[in-house]
Amino acid sequence: MLQRASPCAALSPASLDSCPAPRDTTTDRGIKTPRQLGRGPSSFLPVEEILQEGAENAQRRIFIEAFVSTGRVDNITMVMGLHPKYLSSFWRTQYLLLCMDGPLPHHKRHYIAIMAAARHQCSYLVGLHMGEFLQAGGDPEWLQGLHCAPQKLRNLNEINKILAHRPWLITKEHIEALLKTGENSWSLAELIQALVLLTHYHSLASFVFGCGINPEIDHEGGHAFQPPSPRSCDSSPASEEGVSGSGGRDAMQEVEVLMERMKLLQECQLEEDEVTQEEMETRFELEKTESLLVAPSVDIVEHSLPHNVLCFVEDPGFGYKDFTRRGEQAPPTFRAQDYTWEDHGYSLINRLYPDVGQLLDEKFQVVYNLTYHTMAMHRGVDTSTLRRAIWNYVHCVFGIRYDDYDYGEVNQLLERSLKVYIKTVACYPEKTTRRMYTHFWRHFKHSEKVHVNLLLLEARMQAALLYALRAITRYMT
Repeated sequence: MLQRASPCAALSPASLDSCPAPRDTTTDRGIKTPRQLGRGPSSFLPVEEILQEGAENAQRRIFIEAFVSTGRVDNITMVMGLHPKYLSSFWRTQYLLLCMDGPLPHHKRHYIAIMAAARHQCSYLVGLHMGEFLQAGGDPEWLQGLHCAPQKLRNLNEINKILAHRPWLITKEHIEALLKTGENSWSLAELIQALVLLTHYHSLASFVFGCGINPEIDHEGGHAFQPPSPRSCDSSPASEEGVSGSGGRDAMQEVEVLMERMKLLQECQLEEDEVTQEEMETRFELEKTESLLVAPSVDIVEHSLPHNVLCFVEDPGFGYKDFTRRGEQAPPTFRAQDYTWEDHGYSLINRLYPDVGQLLDEKFQVVYNLTYHTMAMHRGVDTSTLRRAIWNYVHCVFGIRYDDYDYGEVNQLLERSLKVYIKTVACYPEKTTRRMYTHFWRHFKHSEKVHVNLLLLEARMQAALLYALRAITRYMT
């Protein structure tokens, strides 16, 4: 077992930012020592921006809490640490899900996390929770694959794959099949915790891919034993993307255009121009149809699944399918007003799994309202319309419509490259590329792009939860 590093070493920007000169990694005793692959927590973000000297006290405090609780400050925590207020809420929720009292034994919680992450081919999270599963006393044989797990856990497979890729297909019959009396039946409290864990880790996989999170140095794929290449310390891949010349001018112009559109929308809202419900519905259907054309490039290379991920996936060909496809009968649109998080989902979770509902609600509100009143080089900016457009676009691609929202705002505020990125990260995150990350908001700070990923994470989780909780409510009534 690896010894825990000292808190000072783990939290020092200087120690993480340093890059040794190329040398053989074999010691004079003939023992090979691992060398970290990649530089810093993310392959998309420059390490210098993540590990700033003089980081906020709140950020440092959260890092220390993470280290004391788990013995490490992992790469997800480091990147989320760019937004300390959100990280604090995220950390409390995840700690409750994994470590505090609940219906499910701790090792099964980690196994469910593995099952969820494997649906999106997220080897980072699969590897992390394989280790946690063993530390919690889990049977190593289960890690040989889903076929070696108890039947009760294997019965989650169907709802796991639907929640991950097409949550609108969940029905009360899926819930009934899991709760029916028998040797491998689930209690309602157990199922609620399992569903929250599944949606949490599906969405966290989106964040891992969306921010290019690097493997931990002690995990598979995070280290090597050969010397680093001579140029590996000269530059970070994430720092080679800078915009200059005409590209820089174009990027600055994009910021000004977006600022102007936000200002006009806010002025129109103050004038309270009435838009009919019919027009609102038409604009939603138009946006939903246009989302069919928003997809990652066809030239993305498909990578074969590593065995330690594939063994936890049944029916690997099942993936996201556009909610509305031409020539096909689509399921009814989920009208958000008919089953809201505030009036229905929150109370159901809180009744069956106390405390987690409150923490989830706080997390949703923190990220939805999070603002620094800045945008690229501008200060004193009201970004509420932009944040709402991102949130509602994620829900739109999952078939959820808000009657009181004008979806014309989405087209005005979200450029095509941002839409491609949002849909890819939310719907098939394993296809996310660094090129997608660098091609939207080219003049914005990396912390602002991480903010977008936090909105995606939580909007996606809430969308999936709404479908699952609605199915449970229908089963109960």
